[in-house]
Amino acid sequence: MKDFAPPAEALRPPTVSEARLLSVLDTAADGIIVIDEHARILIFNKACETMFGLSAAEAVGQNVKLVMPTQYARDHDAYVGSYISTGVKKIIGIGREVQGLHADGTVFPLELSVGEAATPDGRQFIGILRDLRPRKESEQRLADLQSELVHLARVSAIDEMGAAIAHELNQPLTALMLYLQAIRRAHSRGVDIVTVLGDILDKAAGEAERAGHIIQRMRQFVEKRDPERHVRPLDPLIDEAIDLTLLGQRHRIRIDRQPGVDLPPVSVDPVQIQQIVVNLVRNAIEAAAGVADPAIRIRTRASESSVVLEVQDNGPGIAPEALPKLFEAFASSKRRGMGLGLAISRTIAQNHGGDLLVDPGGNGSGACFSLVLPAAAMPDEVG
Repeated sequence: MKDFAPPAEALRPPTVSEARLLSVLDTAADGIIVIDEHARILIFNKACETMFGLSAAEAVGQNVKLVMPTQYARDHDAYVGSYISTGVKKIIGIGREVQGLHADGTVFPLELSVGEAATPDGRQFIGILRDLRPRKESEQRLADLQSELVHLARVSAIDEMGAAIAHELNQPLTALMLYLQAIRRAHSRGVDIVTVLGDILDKAAGEAERAGHIIQRMRQFVEKRDPERHVRPLDPLIDEAIDLTLLGQRHRIRIDRQPGVDLPPVSVDPVQIQQIVVNLVRNAIEAAAGVADPAIRIRTRASESSVVLEVQDNGPGIAPEALPKLFEAFASSKRRGMGLGLAISRTIAQNHGGDLLVDPGGNGSGACFSLVLPAAAMPDEVG
């Protein structure tokens, strides 16, 4: 394209008014490109020079495809021609995200707004461009930090449950040790243990497997990894999370589990959803611990195009003064923990297109938290 001959009007020196306009455009923070109805660049401001790695002298007079990746450049002239002949607007007056091509071959994201102006020299199109790389980098940093915070909250939850989990893990390990000691004692006394050895080893293997399952569930829960969405039924995920929460639970608590009927699946990151369930159930256990007959109702149900999990305790409810900061990070009144649980849980729910809501209860009624998740589109609903 370097040997393309610029039009005569691009070569003539600018008038005083044009020079003033160019000076103003060069002070703009956003890139500004003006093209004619043949897609030739008439104005290429300083911000564009920085953005695309081209000088105005190199760009003016060239087809605007010079700064477009192949997939955009291939169809651009046809789009301009179609608009001129039909008057049907496709992108004029509408901001959208596109891609630009740097002189070094780098393709990068841009926000583009296109306007139109009628001039004595013919129809012209004004493109205002904003480099989205800084915004994308900030969004990625924010996503990375949020992922770190979500993981930290899971680790914190396991840390707070550490004593109870250690107690639960100690039971199968103790049983395994006793079975092995029984074999050693029988062997030292010269007892023929062939007849009972198989049964004892089966029991020992069962206890070892039980301990392995506990460790595996803990490892999967705290493992640091990138979020992955899968279409899953919600109830099995909830039941697994409840089992994890109740490991070694010292509080005497009655669980009223009410699974849903014919619930649609949900598209979720299973570990993150289980993180919400663990947090809600732990909070409910603590809230109900002070009543005579502590109980929790855990119910799943369908609601229009969503699936809802409700976790309700029979505690005293949430104090009105605690409600405004209930979902704020580090606002917990508990002596243990970091106060991240509900804040992270709501963030996870909203990142899944849902929400985490609360009915504070009170006046003899416990609090009820509702996790709302959109139902996954079924195969026959797609396309």
